[in-house]
Amino acid sequence: MRIILYSKPGCHLCEGLQEKLEQIQNLTLELEIRDITTREDWFQAYQYEVPVLFLANRKGTEITEEEKELPLPRPSPRATVQQLESILQKYL
Repeated sequence: MRIILYSKPGCHLCEGLQEKLEQIQNLTLELEIRDITTREDWFQAYQYEVPVLFLANRKGTEITEEEKELPLPRPSPRATVQQLESILQKYL
């Protein structure tokens, strides 16, 4: 499972979510961190929304442009690693 995390420097919510994602052990995750300050289109889209999670489509499947990234609901900052893992399992 490839997860994309749109983040920005100094965002404590982003850092907390990243740490929890990195602690998940029962799912095979490939985590890609995208710093929204590095691209104007990302910044315009997510400047007031970070952290934002997306599930990247698996390679090798035919998809439309809209299906490249599936938005995931934002977990509560209070969610435990186990709760976050459970949320992600729903999207496998």
